Amino acid sequence: MKNSMCIDIGYNSLIKYQEQLCGDTVETAAESEGNEIIVLADGLGSGVKANILSTLTAKIISTMMSNGLSVEECVATIASTLPVCEVRKVAYSTFTILQIVNYKEAYVYQYDNPKLIFLRDGKNYELETEDMMICDKHITKAHIDLKVNDTFVLMSDGVEHAGIGATMNFGWERPEVIDYLETMYYDGYSSKTFATILLEKCNDLYGGKPGDDTTVAVVKFRERKIVNLMFGPPRDPLDDKIMLRDFFGNQGKYIIAGGTTSQMAARYLKRPIEVNLDYEDDEIPPTASIEGVDLVTEGVITINRVLSYAQSYLEDNEKFYEWSYKQDGASLITSMLLEEATDIEFFVGKAINEAHQSPNIPIGFSIKMRLIDDLIKCLQKMGKRVSVRYY
Repeated sequence: MKNSMCIDIGYNSLIKYQEQLCGDTVETAAESEGNEIIVLADGLGSGVKANILSTLTAKIISTMMSNGLSVEECVATIASTLPVCEVRKVAYSTFTILQIVNYKEAYVYQYDNPKLIFLRDGKNYELETEDMMICDKHITKAHIDLKVNDTFVLMSDGVEHAGIGATMNFGWERPEVIDYLETMYYDGYSSKTFATILLEKCNDLYGGKPGDDTTVAVVKFRERKIVNLMFGPPRDPLDDKIMLRDFFGNQGKYIIAGGTTSQMAARYLKRPIEVNLDYEDDEIPPTASIEGVDLVTEGVITINRVLSYAQSYLEDNEKFYEWSYKQDGASLITSMLLEEATDIEFFVGKAINEAHQSPNIPIGFSIKMRLIDDLIKCLQKMGKRVSVRYY
């Protein structure tokens, strides 16, 4: 493995009530491994115009900086590209830039966005800033050497506006946001989950009708964690031991999905399978346990549910509240793959399950393979390192 650390990035938005498009944009770009640019831009106003201008701002900055250009050059380009509002005399788009360098240090540049919140060991840590003037724009700059679990919370002003005129007189002020983040902080949360929980609080303060576009981008510096998932026995039974030796020879946690596969593993480990007879979810078969395996579940039905959760995670993450607290097999796999794992290795057997050939159970081999392919694509879009071995 090239590096024991990784950069976990997750973000989400609330769109202003009765608008179709969000006026905030988040863009990421990687110069190389360990070197990442994250930009959150907030277009003035809301709707189409704000969306276009924030998109241009975020895209221009992330592209230029990932190609080695300086912040000064990026801001100069933005200044000459985007106009200033004639009425309000302010730029059409504000921005926050977070630049990670060699997994070791971070630089923060901000223009008129709420000051980002930096958490170290789950507590607020105020970054020392210096002022820069670039093209008559006041930019603040900060620098920090990184430690494991350092967490950056970037936000548009919709966070601090939350509740104005409704649940709060002056909105959700920075000290209150910090207090909330410190209270709900948990090392095991992924960046996307952290962003989702903060946005849900904002939505509550807005009474479900956001008065402004609200975006949160969370960037966490974390150690890599490996999860191995075995799904289905090999096409050739003579390859059973090869597959199992490869699987258990890998470091990390172990998930086995499928009844036949779990029986195969139990024989290999010479340990019994203990079946859990309680249905945590009426639609998901119960889990089982084998000593030496972290999680044992049913196969196709369970993985299909995991895929639906992963697809939601990539979009609005609304299903987070379905799987994050439940203990059924699909929820537990989802938590391990989406929250814990940074590196995932699939061990996929190509045997055709005779039980699935019944006309009453329309689960074809191609459906099984497509489930895995689709799940792998989702995990890769999340920034996970994913590999697969077929047997």
